[in-house]
Amino acid sequence: MDHVTFVPTVDQLNYTFGGAAPVQRIRPGTVLTLWTEDAYGGRITSRDDVASTALDTEDLNPQTGPFFIVGAEPGDTLAVHLVDLTPARTWGASTLIPFFGGLTSIPVSPTLQDPLPERTYIYDYDAGTETLGFSALASDFTVRLPANPMLGTVGVAPARREVRSSLVPANFGGNMDTPEMASGTTCYLRVNVEGALFSLGDGHYRQGEGESCGTAVEGAMNVTAVVELIKGGGPDWPRLENDTHLMCVGSGRPLEEAWRASQVEMIGWLGQLYGLDRLDAYQLLTQISQVPIANVVDTNYSAVTKIDKRLLPPAPAYGGIHGELRGVARSLGTISY
Repeated sequence: MDHVTFVPTVDQLNYTFGGAAPVQRIRPGTVLTLWTEDAYGGRITSRDDVASTALDTEDLNPQTGPFFIVGAEPGDTLAVHLVDLTPARTWGASTLIPFFGGLTSIPVSPTLQDPLPERTYIYDYDAGTETLGFSALASDFTVRLPANPMLGTVGVAPARREVRSSLVPANFGGNMDTPEMASGTTCYLRVNVEGALFSLGDGHYRQGEGESCGTAVEGAMNVTAVVELIKGGGPDWPRLENDTHLMCVGSGRPLEEAWRASQVEMIGWLGQLYGLDRLDAYQLLTQISQVPIANVVDTNYSAVTKIDKRLLPPAPAYGGIHGELRGVARSLGTISY
């Protein structure tokens, strides 16, 4: 089993899916030990740092990668199993940004509303208790919250030579911002170009569903992942699997388009797993699906269609590769789930 450690320098960070040269070539089955910078590029470090002056809008969501997967061809399926996500700092930051977020005027939906005042929140992270400290800025209210480390971005290069910003979620993955992208999850992505050109980043120490204000508790992350290749079978939209659920992520605007994409993808997956035609799968899905919102703030919105595997007969997806990768994770002795 190959094991690659990669900590990017500042000039090795990339800000797109597609259009970037690979930082390394790796073989399927490789274990990756990585470090990712936060979405702000490390520029927000205190309450005095505000987005409008601290950030360069062209250098947001830096990505670690891309990695060229040897043997990956268009139409294949890349399986990325997240073994461990550990905050790399003792603090994370979240900001209120002018004309950005789910509850304010934004450039693609302008109103006469004034921008919300800027605020920056610094959450201390306690590794011993795995908790984060929230402190209100207009009162003395404080509370500790359990951390739920996740990655906002996991993706591959798009098809047709497209180059997309790392702020965008779409069918290639990207900035999906779903709390489901946590340790113990396997992400299945369709390979669109030779080598897949896979990258990840945008660590969140905690995020609620929807990412209402547009920023989670953003922080640098230590990542352990296993990358495997399945020949053929590439899904139209990202699929996720953990020990208890199957999930599909759709992205688009308005939000119902994201929901539709995730629902249609799950109907297709149920058909593959159980031999159901589309209408039977549609009826079954109607009775068992959950639909957490991933984000309502990105360039595209993202919705997750989620089903509990325990409601259905066993039908290992992709030949049971999630279980195999979980076994690999266990053998590494670093799993946090």
